[in-house]
Amino acid sequence: MRAFSYERPTQVAQAAHAATTHPDASYIGGGTNLLDLMKLDVAQPAHLVDVNRLPMERIELLNDGSLRIGALVRNSTLAADPHVRRHHAVLSRALLSGATAQLRNKATTAGNLLQRTRCYYFTDVSKACNKRVPGSGCEAIGGYNRIHAILGASASCIATHPSDMAVAMLALDAVVETDRRHIPIAELHRLPGDTPQIDNTLQPGELIVAVRLPPPVPSVQLYRKVRDRASYAFAAVSVAALIQARHGRIELARLAFGGVAHRPWRNHAAEQLLVGHAPSHALFERVADSVVTGAAGQGSNDYKIPLLRRTLVATLRQATEG
Repeated sequence: MRAFSYERPTQVAQAAHAATTHPDASYIGGGTNLLDLMKLDVAQPAHLVDVNRLPMERIELLNDGSLRIGALVRNSTLAADPHVRRHHAVLSRALLSGATAQLRNKATTAGNLLQRTRCYYFTDVSKACNKRVPGSGCEAIGGYNRIHAILGASASCIATHPSDMAVAMLALDAVVETDRRHIPIAELHRLPGDTPQIDNTLQPGELIVAVRLPPPVPSVQLYRKVRDRASYAFAAVSVAALIQARHGRIELARLAFGGVAHRPWRNHAAEQLLVGHAPSHALFERVADSVVTGAAGQGSNDYKIPLLRRTLVATLRQATEG
């Protein structure tokens, strides 16, 4: 491991100042992603700013009915919170589907949102990777790309975002609070384009302090994750769904997808195809067709296109039964 300096501030302003003034600084919370990347020599921060003493560990129900989740709330704590389980069940289910209990006890809300990709070529420093070394190429294109993107990819990068929590929060229309501004979660993560090394829209040194969930919407909430094994595996495909139906017709639909793009993926046009209609297999098939329009495999990951269709149809069927 390369040498680095370290500090542990106790105030948000101190942490932001340290990260802004030190070249190549990184924040560290639970460390479940960053430490692995440092050991692999993928991440090489010269300075670590430990945020664990900052006052960002609370889950607060606000007067307007929204829920404010501190950036340092551990994944296990958030998944077990009674209000989250009752009113934002899709989030609890997504969290419990990710990693192991030990990792959930350490992983933080902000860290989960800002995970780097788990692309084989990104974590292998002997391989060409535009995300790790801009301009070096992408060996995943034409290589072994079973876990890679089918939507929103580019000629520079076909990596996927690994977070389950972020997919659920996208379906919940979460807003990310930083020390400088509020960012709708749909605007936090980027598609790769020709700058895949830039994962998100945060500015240098900008610190996530909380995530806010809007007041809950009465709905059936599901998170369905398809993976190679039942635990401790990233999604091949995942679907977060919020469906509200009344008098035999769908009145509200929110759909977000994981394992298929460089960022958590949402398709508003597909959602609108559901609204105002009675649930039916034909309708769900039509919506699934809309979601995979423009999807493109790279060989080893071609299976994801029919898998995404089937997973979405099954999720919609379950959400509207009865």
